[in-house]
Amino acid sequence: IFSKFIFQLAPSLPLQEDFVYHWKAITHYYIETSDDKAPVTDTNIPSHLEQMLDILTQEEAERESGETGPCMEYLLHHKILETLYTLGKADCPPGMKQQVLTFYTKLLAHIRQPLLPHINVHRPVQKLIRLCGEVLAAPTENEEIQFLCIVCAKLKQDPYLVNFFLENKSKRPEIKSPVATEGGKENALSPDTGQSLAQEQADHQDEPQAAAAVSTSSPTSNNNSNNYNLVTSLLNLTKSPVSFEIMSCVIYFSCPQDGRIVVKACEGLMLLVSLPEPAAAKCLTENTELLTHKYLSEDAAVFTGKRALISFLSWLDYCDQLIKEAQKSAAAVMAKAVRERFFVSVMEPQLMQTSEVGILTSTALLNRIIRQVTSEALLQEMVYFLLGEEREPETSATIAQNPLRHRLIEHCDHLSDEISIMTLRLFEQLIQKPNQHILHNLVLRSLEERNYLENKPQEEREPLENGQPHDAVDLEEDPLFGDDLSPERKLSGSDWLSTSPPQSPDHSKSEGKTEVHKIVNSFLCLVPDEAKSSYHVEGTGYDTYLRDAHRQFRDYCGICQRWDWRGNPKPFEKCNLDIPFFEGHFLKVLFDRMGRILDQPYDVNLQVTAVLSKLSLLPHPHLNEYLLDPYINLAPGCRSLFSVIVRVVGDLMLRIHRIPDFTPKLLLVRKRLLGMEPEGITIDHMTLLEGVIVLEEFCKELAAIAFVKYHAAASSSP
Repeated sequence: IFSKFIFQLAPSLPLQEDFVYHWKAITHYYIETSDDKAPVTDTNIPSHLEQMLDILTQEEAERESGETGPCMEYLLHHKILETLYTLGKADCPPGMKQQVLTFYTKLLAHIRQPLLPHINVHRPVQKLIRLCGEVLAAPTENEEIQFLCIVCAKLKQDPYLVNFFLENKSKRPEIKSPVATEGGKENALSPDTGQSLAQEQADHQDEPQAAAAVSTSSPTSNNNSNNYNLVTSLLNLTKSPVSFEIMSCVIYFSCPQDGRIVVKACEGLMLLVSLPEPAAAKCLTENTELLTHKYLSEDAAVFTGKRALISFLSWLDYCDQLIKEAQKSAAAVMAKAVRERFFVSVMEPQLMQTSEVGILTSTALLNRIIRQVTSEALLQEMVYFLLGEEREPETSATIAQNPLRHRLIEHCDHLSDEISIMTLRLFEQLIQKPNQHILHNLVLRSLEERNYLENKPQEEREPLENGQPHDAVDLEEDPLFGDDLSPERKLSGSDWLSTSPPQSPDHSKSEGKTEVHKIVNSFLCLVPDEAKSSYHVEGTGYDTYLRDAHRQFRDYCGICQRWDWRGNPKPFEKCNLDIPFFEGHFLKVLFDRMGRILDQPYDVNLQVTAVLSKLSLLPHPHLNEYLLDPYINLAPGCRSLFSVIVRVVGDLMLRIHRIPDFTPKLLLVRKRLLGMEPEGITIDHMTLLEGVIVLEEFCKELAAIAFVKYHAAASSSP
């Protein structure tokens, strides 16, 4: 900055003298300095290079179009670009490569006269191209892609120039060492010899024609031995640490820096493949990795149409970002247009078809779309398309009111396990989106009136014993939940439990809440000892779920914060308890599948429990009550998540005694699932054993969720 300030104060010098001064200042640095570890930003080199660019730009502006000035002649005659390339390759001082790339880029971008035909330009440019993309995630990636893109743009303007960049493998020029460039530096220090540019051009005037002659007279021998380094470097940069699929789905509004590098690399490749030069096209297809690069060869290997799919997802992402940035009324109009012209006209027929392959493909695509959409307006329209706009409680007679919603929920219990898993994943993704209507439509509208609870008037109810009707099943007296439990089946007295709020009348049954220690023990002790295997394997205890539950619950609270879900369940006096309870189509299917956990494939069970755990994590008081409180008094004919699991455990107790060596087999299956034991002989009742393991883990997860929710509520209480 200081040197630039001094130059501005000094008397104006002729441009050529000024230009030579700055170049000599750079070369003198290398001759005089002994500290080659100081970063280039601590030197005056960046300022001198910037001044040189400004002088060249000013010189061209002051001359007639196409006329070369003395400063440009000096740069070409003294091979300044060659010297800069060598310094950049050595990255001396540190950061010099970045400065050289920037100088080359600005020179090609700002100078209007054609520079690439000059041998002292295209030769160092070719060498610098080879340096680009050598190291992934390099600190110079941004400068590398900017440089490569400006070269591609220049070739697009004059496609014939691409022949200078088809380098013959057998005649690659030697790369000079820093020592070999000392002569170049000395030449830069010496005064201008006065040799005209015409003589320099005359020495090489036949080079372009020679290149063309070789390419036409013996195309096979020439092209088969050519390197297309520009393509190679761009392909390397497409491997920047962002997968190609994700890269193709990010637009400039939102993608990270490395995402932009990959996008720009692909744009450069598109420019090169569009060049009309036959020699370049032949070299590109035969002597580069373009046709064997991952995003071409893997496309065909994975499935036909992957490139079209990626293009579609890129278009969708652009629409999503456009709607997000648009004025509110305009965004609503655009979102409705996407709904009508794509979701209704294209996606709905695909989702409603009967072909299993078609259902699976369209559901997988819809799952990807749900993950990708972030704009509020488009998300709302997509939700209305999938679930409808109904908000009143469901009945068994109205579940088919919206055919698409009905079909999707039914697919969660499809004969094809693949379709079931994919559809369950879709709903798992959907309930995590920041949209209140999703949760209200799928679950909450059915629980709004709390008519899953016993609704007899107080005077008509049976006398209570220990807070329960005398004929109710007292979990405290049940062998599964009694106080005389083995240590493995009781909630351990670890540190986190000591932080629980002290038990008091306010916390025992106040406002319908049950003490958390009873709830946690109820879930932990639900699976009988002989059906447990986790305590035989280190690191699979209940406490492992607490950290995940805490993190996920915190994330859900952030999403649901503006929905005013905090507080107590809706008071009974405000509930319409006369309406028959229907759990809703979605919960009905989930409970039905949960009831068959001992007879379903392992992957299906994992997905069913994943969706139920996500619902249990939601910070709504009715979900807390209906999904996580084993002690609620259910109305006749109603079921809750806990009651469904109790029935499964009852069935399990009957089956255990029919399977010889049940516990050793169960432990072996667990170890195989954890990768602790190699696959060996087939084990009988594998589906049942895997189901028992999932059941045990799910109960531990529900216990952790219940504790985290209770602790959060107690912490936020006055």
